[in-house]
Amino acid sequence: MKILITGSNGQVGFELQRQFSLFGDILTPTRQELDLRDEQAVEAYLSQHNPGLILNAAAYTAVDKAESEPDLAKRLNAGLPAQLAQYAARQKITLVHYSSDYVYPGDGEIPWQEDSLTGPLSVYGQTKLEGDLAVAESGASYLIFRTSWVYAARGSNFMKTMLRLGQEKEALNIVNDQIGAPTPARLIAQVTALAFTPYGSSLESRVSSGIYHLAPAGATSWYGFASEIFQQATQAGVPLVIKPENTQGILTSAYPTPAKRPLNSRMSLAKIEAELNLTMPTWQSQLALTLHEYLD
Repeated sequence: MKILITGSNGQVGFELQRQFSLFGDILTPTRQELDLRDEQAVEAYLSQHNPGLILNAAAYTAVDKAESEPDLAKRLNAGLPAQLAQYAARQKITLVHYSSDYVYPGDGEIPWQEDSLTGPLSVYGQTKLEGDLAVAESGASYLIFRTSWVYAARGSNFMKTMLRLGQEKEALNIVNDQIGAPTPARLIAQVTALAFTPYGSSLESRVSSGIYHLAPAGATSWYGFASEIFQQATQAGVPLVIKPENTQGILTSAYPTPAKRPLNSRMSLAKIEAELNLTMPTWQSQLALTLHEYLD
């Protein structure tokens, strides 16, 4: 079985390769081999390689830059998943697509349900929503995993930035009114793999087509996430110069950005837990695993 992983050099794509390498022949085209911005190139690649499962981890993730590059963001976040879903529908195969908490309006304090009203606040969020809708309306067998605050032991992300700054600065100001669940790419890939069962030479989905939230249990602010990173790093013997008493939480309004961020990114996990008969681990325990992987 051929498994196509788009965005294979990214945080999620890399972890998907780890999880799915035993299930078939993994197709991980580089940017030189396949320009995902080129619709015709994508169609030609699909026709040539004929994958039996598609894991779409490619995305335009530069949230602020998307405000000035809406066409490129739209192609990668909406056009590409729509194209992959149309192919999946024709070939009667499954598409797994990764989405974002940014599709929600970000108000209130109640965790979002998968069927909550959407209301993106940015170009990034709007294009991600358009991708979700295109996949859902394609007629293909699909799984859409909406996740939040992705980080990993590799790549550029908040955890690694905080570790660097914690060794350079004695004081930091960090946003504390955006609430969500930091999600390691490893967990995303593990849950994705749990959603499939080997069946002969193919993989069969264990869950119904639909949208699922995929994140650890619990929630925190970016300030709380940073504080936990510093605490766990200190316990692991990382020499930090950051002083907790000099680290302050600030409001989002004090740190203006081109794209507006949702304040409430809490997501209910009841649906994925019921479908896969599991209990999602806490974000703190997942940070410990990711941090030790990075330090080792």
